[in-house]
Amino acid sequence: MFLDYKPPKELRALFIVHYAPLILIILIGPLTALFDVWKLPINMIFSIILGSVIFLLGAFVYFKWELFWYKAYKGQLVTGGIFQHIRHPHYTSLLIVGFGLSLFFWSLAALLIAIIAIPIMIWSIFDEEKLLIKQYGKEYVEYMKKVPWRIIPKIF
Repeated sequence: MFLDYKPPKELRALFIVHYAPLILIILIGPLTALFDVWKLPINMIFSIILGSVIFLLGAFVYFKWELFWYKAYKGQLVTGGIFQHIRHPHYTSLLIVGFGLSLFFWSLAALLIAIIAIPIMIWSIFDEEKLLIKQYGKEYVEYMKKVPWRIIPKIF
């Protein structure tokens, strides 16, 4: 079962921090339609369709990561599957989902939260990588050299 995984104590605060923007997007996004405020300066139908497509892409990346992680992780360093292309697909999926939901809700406030989430994710990644180097040592450092991209291939 997916719920069997419990992050190490050192990472639990980071999990809360990187899910907080997504929760805020889900809570604040619908207020745009409800109160007719914070609308994006683009066509609403276009925004909803584009947001749906981006959200589905993020959900696909998330579930691809989740299923692979569930099947492959047994305490060892996981470097196969999606991890051959980026080191932190979970963070990638959360960012994509956040931007998709922001556009889906046609909400400027939600989009600002999605943008603010980027440095939060980067900070989380740097902290997590310090822990992964402690946990896996040279093996993780070699993996970092082999897969230099943290969340977006060829960019970061």
